[in-house]
Amino acid sequence: MVLALASGPASAQTVPMSQALTSPTVIAHRGASGLRPEHTIASYTLAIEMGADFIEPDLVLTKDDVFVCRHENDITGTTDVAKHPEFAARRTEKVIDGEKHNGWFTEDFTLAELKTLRAVERLPKLRPDNAKYDGQFEIPTLAEVIALAKTHSTNGRVVGIYPETKHPSYFAQIGHPMEARLVAQLKAAGWSKPGDPVFIQSFEVNNLKRLHTMTGLRLIQLMDASGAPADAAAPSYAAMATPAGLTAVARYAYGIGPNKDLIQKGDDAPSTLVADAHAVGLRLHPWTFRAENVFLPPSLRTGTDPAVHGRLADEITRFLDLGIDGFFTDFAYIGVDARAAWRAKAKATQ
Repeated sequence: MVLALASGPASAQTVPMSQALTSPTVIAHRGASGLRPEHTIASYTLAIEMGADFIEPDLVLTKDDVFVCRHENDITGTTDVAKHPEFAARRTEKVIDGEKHNGWFTEDFTLAELKTLRAVERLPKLRPDNAKYDGQFEIPTLAEVIALAKTHSTNGRVVGIYPETKHPSYFAQIGHPMEARLVAQLKAAGWSKPGDPVFIQSFEVNNLKRLHTMTGLRLIQLMDASGAPADAAAPSYAAMATPAGLTAVARYAYGIGPNKDLIQKGDDAPSTLVADAHAVGLRLHPWTFRAENVFLPPSLRTGTDPAVHGRLADEITRFLDLGIDGFFTDFAYIGVDARAAWRAKAKATQ
């Protein structure tokens, strides 16, 4: 069966549903972020070496309008900027998507200035081994991530990228709109069609709707387990996850990236989201699968230490059995191995 998901430029986003259901996609969440500081070339490279299909760069803009890879434009907790006295005066307070932040922000730095900083581990208490790499890696640009993916796309293997536009409404309000710039950079890399190895994701709605009119690349509507899009384009993520909400999303998106709790929260019974999304032609790439006990359901934890690794492969298998089309994980090697075992079991039972 082949499904067309929308009209307009993205109407060419037709991919056999059977292919999506039999080949779940492993997406390296911020790279191999369970083993290296997130959003660094080292993290992305390790994820590729582990067999991830896609690497995920979160995108924010610099003062001189260059896309760089950070989880947030607030770089206080992911770089060593606080140790740079030359930037002390740039600490400031801002309200971003309704939340107050006090720190340093990418839009106040040129790329050259950001390149003098080094990445640090965002979760040092949970991932002390990652913190050993603090100060070693630069902040990468989108251009560098594209080059990395292309370099490793050899011998029949294609490594894709899965960029997320972070706070697009906020950046537009301060004079740094993202959409045209992102589309142009991806097109220059040779990527503009549904079959190209790119997904673009966002928690906002209007950002994706604009992209829908500008590119044929596959778009993913992110959904959290609570709250609503920052651009107020929908009443809540819960409303978007209903059959009516999913029908609306399918008019502009290829799929959804739901918080995994929307599919199955802990050890509770699963919801109908997978079936509801598939019914309107949407794929599902839930997030985020992490190995530490604190992120796992109680039945899959090992002991009581929140930082100890539990049975992540079992959780991934649980969701693959529910019919997801791909998943975000901080531990690409566990994801790749779990998918291989799941495929082998499925083949053996055919």
